[in-house]
Amino acid sequence: METALLLFDLGRSKPTTRQVADVVKLGGADALTDAMKRADAARYQEVVCRSALNPVKGMPFSWTLNPYRGCTHGCHYCYARRYHKQFELGADDEFASVILVKTNFVDVLRKELAKPSWAGELAAIGTATDCYQPIEGTYKITRGVLEALCEFSNPASVVTKGPMIVRDKDVLADLSARAGCHVVVSVPCVDEEVWRSLEPGTAHPMQRLRAVRELVDAGIDAGVLMSPIVPGISSKRSLIGRTIKAAADHGARVVGCNVMHLEGGTRDHFMRWLEQEHPNLVDGYRQLYRGRYASGAYRDEIKKVVNGTRARVLAGP
Repeated sequence: METALLLFDLGRSKPTTRQVADVVKLGGADALTDAMKRADAARYQEVVCRSALNPVKGMPFSWTLNPYRGCTHGCHYCYARRYHKQFELGADDEFASVILVKTNFVDVLRKELAKPSWAGELAAIGTATDCYQPIEGTYKITRGVLEALCEFSNPASVVTKGPMIVRDKDVLADLSARAGCHVVVSVPCVDEEVWRSLEPGTAHPMQRLRAVRELVDAGIDAGVLMSPIVPGISSKRSLIGRTIKAAADHGARVVGCNVMHLEGGTRDHFMRWLEQEHPNLVDGYRQLYRGRYASGAYRDEIKKVVNGTRARVLAGP
């Protein structure tokens, strides 16, 4: 009964993500009648969260901060697509067209940072969906997060494909001085055809690299992550070389990489996309991705190519 009533009560108070999942399970995404439509054709559902700091395991960091769920960047390889299924939303089009906005995120974070039990560990921002996707320009939640971390002198890292991050270089510089902050801008490949195909809603790769240059010039520790390298599409030696060279030319302090991994809803979405756009690669992918990760031998070979290319580029003429 409560769930059914919620279909008509979303406008009275902002629901939690769990309540959103209950509503979608009952009536589909169209039941989110309070979600705001914008010019980008996406719908934005404001929600309230009970916690901001999210504990994780098996990562280089122990805590994450993600003020949004879903992402209008719509990258076909995005591992975060599978997380949308937690809210009963689809990992295909709904991942990029139904965005959950945690409007009380900064207030909740400040309370958590003020707890005596909080040890001031590094918080990684933007690990599930991009914290600088275009809607951040309206809500400014990520900026509020950085300001809160700065206020409590709490170290942080940021990963994004959004050049909007340069808007906050003042806070990033302040946080860097107080507690430490590392920024990684994701630029998997600078080739325009690859970019248009794999990352339909993102800014041009060179625009992202110009953001890296601006951050570095502001004294911020900023690098580039070629993540992910997509087998058979962005894995050519020539493309890897061009991307590393462009990153170095724009002052990237570090250039790293990851090979795409596929699991859950991400795997299903990507393989459907591959069958439509690159049917000649489907059989090879089925062999390469028997599990969630590409074979160890393949990943080692990519790492060898990246390391060798990076060494030559950084060594100069």
